[in-house]
Amino acid sequence: MTETRDHPFYSLHSHGLVRVAASTPKVRTADVAFNCQAILDEARRAHDAHVDLLIYPELCLSSYALDDLHMQLALLDAVEVRVAEVVAASVDLVPVLVIGAPLRHNGRIYNCALAIHRGRLLGVVPKSYLPNYREFYEKRWFANGRQIAGLEIAVNGESVPFGTDLIFAADNLPGFKLAIEICEDFWAPIPPSTYAAMAGATILANLSASNIVIGKSDERHMLCRSQSARAVSAYIYSATGHGESTTDMAWDGQGMIYELGDLMGESERFSLEPELCIADIDCERILADRMRMQTWNDACEAEGRPEDIYRTVLFEHQPAGGDLDLIRPVRRFPFVPNRIESLDADCFEAFNIQVDGLMRRFQSTRGDSMVIGVSGGLDSTHALIVAAKVCDRLGLPRTTIRGYTMPGFGTSEGTKTNAWKLMNALGITAEEIDIKPAAQEMLAAIGHPFGRGEPVYDVTFENVQAGLRTDYLFRLAGHHNGFVIGTGDMSELALGWCTYGVGDQMSHYGVNSGVPKTLIQYLIRWAARTNQFDPATDAVLDAIVGQEISPELIPAGEDGEMQSTEDKIGPYELNDFFMHHIIRFGQRPSKVAFLAWHAWRDAQSGRWPAEFPEHLKNAYDLATIARWLESFCKRFFGFAQFKRSAMPNGPKVSAGGALSPRGDWRAPSDAVADVWVEELRAGLPPLG
Repeated sequence: MTETRDHPFYSLHSHGLVRVAASTPKVRTADVAFNCQAILDEARRAHDAHVDLLIYPELCLSSYALDDLHMQLALLDAVEVRVAEVVAASVDLVPVLVIGAPLRHNGRIYNCALAIHRGRLLGVVPKSYLPNYREFYEKRWFANGRQIAGLEIAVNGESVPFGTDLIFAADNLPGFKLAIEICEDFWAPIPPSTYAAMAGATILANLSASNIVIGKSDERHMLCRSQSARAVSAYIYSATGHGESTTDMAWDGQGMIYELGDLMGESERFSLEPELCIADIDCERILADRMRMQTWNDACEAEGRPEDIYRTVLFEHQPAGGDLDLIRPVRRFPFVPNRIESLDADCFEAFNIQVDGLMRRFQSTRGDSMVIGVSGGLDSTHALIVAAKVCDRLGLPRTTIRGYTMPGFGTSEGTKTNAWKLMNALGITAEEIDIKPAAQEMLAAIGHPFGRGEPVYDVTFENVQAGLRTDYLFRLAGHHNGFVIGTGDMSELALGWCTYGVGDQMSHYGVNSGVPKTLIQYLIRWAARTNQFDPATDAVLDAIVGQEISPELIPAGEDGEMQSTEDKIGPYELNDFFMHHIIRFGQRPSKVAFLAWHAWRDAQSGRWPAEFPEHLKNAYDLATIARWLESFCKRFFGFAQFKRSAMPNGPKVSAGGALSPRGDWRAPSDAVADVWVEELRAGLPPLG
């Protein structure tokens, strides 16, 4: 493979991302010259880090804890002089700088945020809500800016836009739209940034001088997370730190960046040195999520269409090109719980969503049994332990479950043994039906070469076996007044890796249909690790998770090598990554490749799910990712939908989505994949 890292594919800006940062500069009380230099030092550091947008704390130019010094004319004059210095110095800097300063207008002082870019003061946003309770007395010095809209303010003789109705937008980077609020504003019941987001802002910034008390850091996290989720946006928060006056309060310099409720990065608190918290924000993902939420549009309409009221201040952004790396957590396994502190709770929730779904369906059928095919593979194993929990919850004997292992021409001794061990350990009703004679007879009856003794292992050879297994299960369900539990998973449905109709695509209830393969693997490991069953069951579960994924429909080769599913359709860990980004956010294939490359190119970098086996930590180069992504697009868009359009009922499990045509995913069964394949090929760099 040859890579040219200046190709647009490697540029984060080509994919709708913007590099943002929260700065905690050095500060000295009332020393405007010192603070100005500290602001510029951090601006240059951000420039060197290829930051596009830099947010500073509230009143960082003057310092915040000044009390009545805010009304001293000498200080206010000095602030304006240093504003001019920052504006002049910004000519050679890439980032948009958003600094805090007190400014005068019509006999009032306003607590302001100033947006500065490339030698230009773009505009000034006043603080809307002034705290005047407990330790705060801002109304003693400042006027609120809640009603200021459509005005201009004179700063150093220049008239610039002034008001809470401003959005700053890059005219050459669609999606880079900034709105600003100040500290107390997002403690208000309806923060000003809510209306700004409805007016089109994707990035919301908060310049803060919030003092620190016990528990306040958690409160700020809660507010930032909530606002970024509720306003469907990114939220950058920057609080002042060491150097502010500690006459009556202390400061921790907390900086954090959220996107759609996810923490992208945070700074070190109580640091004596300046902090620069950097993350790459996906503005395209934010806009895509808004497109999918009609509640968003309804709210905008209900609030009088803020986009018709807000003013947009345009600027021409000149970001660095080429490969700037990616400063952003990209989960390798987006469907797998990744919160270490609540890992067991997340797994418990996922597992019990399935248990509850199957339990309710079993109750409604008023049957005597649950019928399931048990191969000794991942999917049937997971469906079986879910069914076992259903019996436990309902107070039914596990013999209510009728498990059948049905060895075919490719069944290995290992999986068959595991199937029997699992059924015996769980104490279900267990039987074995050898499908080879019936399959041989059917293949001969239809004139298939294998029926004449020829070693032809084609799709028909495989589907005859898959169909017979399903046929047996449905007839057994009728015979025992039960219903068939489907074992196929969401990843197989995405790829169409199942036999349609009379095959593993069909069942009475698809308990795994909302669970991707990577999550099934993890949930089985979790069930064993947390002793959801007895030690004998745990031992079998561990053995099953460790084996090769195979449909076992084709006999082993002369070397004993079994048929490998992933050799045919690609690694499930990649396919699940592709599926998440395509069905949840509608990302372009080239962008999915970009994200996958950053997530998977180095097994030693980034975070893995907790307790993930070391020997399973894989890495993939871009050529491999591109190969399997193109395969995924062809199968997902151009082939597999007819199987999903007729899929049985089954519970949605992940916020990442599901594929039910009655739920998250509705698509025509006869679409073609050309658009996605062509976009991928056009967006990739040359690969050898």
